[in-house]
Amino acid sequence: MILVAVDDLMFASKIRAAAAAIATPVVFAKSPDDLLERARAERPSLVIFDLNSHKLQPLATLRRLRAEPSLADVRAIGFVSHVQTELIRAARDAGTTEVLARSAFSKNIGDILRTA
Repeated sequence: MILVAVDDLMFASKIRAAAAAIATPVVFAKSPDDLLERARAERPSLVIFDLNSHKLQPLATLRRLRAEPSLADVRAIGFVSHVQTELIRAARDAGTTEVLARSAFSKNIGDILRTA
């Protein structure tokens, strides 16, 4: 299962379509607490974060995810505008496995989900 912390409708739609094309289950978190509860219960193979989401508080949620021993090694990918270098650095510090530019994430979404 892939857990998704994305509230941008365009990216959510792309993720849903790519997941359906390869029959991969994805679950969209409704809040930071929801994400952590689902991660604890289902141990996802991947968590995807839109690093620009205000509602889902990606950096704080990443830190909370990494603070839990049973979830500390879950693969976490974040995507953001390539010009937001401070946010990219902060995401890496918070524990993302990989940070991608929004365009690279869009282009490679199928491969990302396939390798989860």
